[in-house]
Amino acid sequence: MNESATTVSYVGAGLKPAPTKKRTDLPAGWVKSHMNNVCTIILGQSPPSSTYNVNGEGLPFFQGKAEFGERYPIAVKWCSRPKKVAQKNDILISVRAPVGPTNIAPSKCCIGRGLAAIRPLEDIEHLYVYYYLRSIEHELSEMGTGTTFKAISGSDLRAISIPLAPLDQQKLIVAEIEKQFSRLDEAVAALKRIQANLKRYKASVLKAAVEGKLTEEWRSRRGVLQYAPTKDETGADLLKHILNERRKKWEEDYINKYVAAHGHAPKDDSWKKKYKEPVAPDTLNLPKLPKGWVWATLESITIALGGYAFESKKFEDSGYQIVKMANIKMGKIDLSQHPSFIADLKSDVIKKYSLATGDVLVTLTGTRKKRDYGYIAVVKNEAKLLLNQRIARLRPFNGLLPKYLEIAMQSEAYRNRFFSYETGNVGQGNVGMSAISKEPILLPPLLEQQAIIDEIEIRLSIVEETETTIETNIRRAERLRQSILKEAFSGRLIQSFGEEQKHKKETLNG
Repeated sequence: MNESATTVSYVGAGLKPAPTKKRTDLPAGWVKSHMNNVCTIILGQSPPSSTYNVNGEGLPFFQGKAEFGERYPIAVKWCSRPKKVAQKNDILISVRAPVGPTNIAPSKCCIGRGLAAIRPLEDIEHLYVYYYLRSIEHELSEMGTGTTFKAISGSDLRAISIPLAPLDQQKLIVAEIEKQFSRLDEAVAALKRIQANLKRYKASVLKAAVEGKLTEEWRSRRGVLQYAPTKDETGADLLKHILNERRKKWEEDYINKYVAAHGHAPKDDSWKKKYKEPVAPDTLNLPKLPKGWVWATLESITIALGGYAFESKKFEDSGYQIVKMANIKMGKIDLSQHPSFIADLKSDVIKKYSLATGDVLVTLTGTRKKRDYGYIAVVKNEAKLLLNQRIARLRPFNGLLPKYLEIAMQSEAYRNRFFSYETGNVGQGNVGMSAISKEPILLPPLLEQQAIIDEIEIRLSIVEETETTIETNIRRAERLRQSILKEAFSGRLIQSFGEEQKHKKETLNG
């Protein structure tokens, strides 16, 4: 079919091609058009909050990307007096913060101002438009404008260009996409099942570690009660040494501050009465101790510090790097994520908030639903790093191995206690520094801490390698989806499909 015949066929269906230059990159019979020519666009409008409910009264109410699922949104509230309504099978597109993600309306529903409904005309396959929008999601995101948050206008949506295949080919394209996506879905689901199994295994290993079960055989070989006092002290002995070191450091800091303020040391020892011993943990509801272990609060075995609110307007391209929450994931610190630097700082701020090798960091703020905080990681390279706000720094005293502390704080038992201190609104959760410092941790003897670390590294190194491989393959599957969509809307997907079918037919016919 030539270009003029194509134009006539679509104009006859009430459609007009986009006023672009003659194209040679579209298959025969296809036309380039604008979304406004092939769909009705309905911009969402939020009704009064008094009309919202969670009792299922009225229409399901979708406000934005937060309610989106894999293909269909999940209703969490309803509206008794909707202002803007989408029909079943309308394409719902997020038009603000973020721009571009899509879902399909599972039924008649109310849409707020964070969404628009795209309703293909009768002779347009709605899934064809849906998959096309998914194929250009990144480009749609780039179209967003605004300072506080990105948004896209109705005129922008209407002007989106779409390569339009004849209806029979649209249906064939959708069928081929879904067939190939179905295979990918099965592969990704299998990868995620393995991921879940690895997560459960990792949790069980950490649980065994902090309950002392992982090193039961190690203890039976050594005999906890027959340790040489200089080397193999019990957890109680170790805690006593740490508490002595804690007091000694407090006294040194007090004298240094006193001398700086008065020009001389204190005249007597009465100031030593100001020292506050750490409160012993409440062990009433805590599990039974392994032999040779002891409970200790974090404030008794570490120096805890909350981060500093560095001013973003002072950030530069070099200087001290600010370690932010985005840099910390469970068990690792990735300084390549959103790097920020600062050079103009007072020396006392640098001294107080500088990080050192062996510091254990804990993120204190995140999403309640996802629980994407409470991440723990050990600093391995302290080169000019500073602690940002909403992160706790725990600096272990001698006798507490940083890696053991990280392991203990990654365990499910610790994380459950951590989140029991959670405060904040519905969306965001916070845990305060005081809650962190009072939290109890099991303290094994020093040599057993190292034995636990060795066992964990042996058991989890393969797990971590496998997890990395799985994550790589899941990302590869997503790239393959985009490749399939690119092929689909260039016409090559069904072209190759047609050639395959033709080859099969010729083979059957001899």
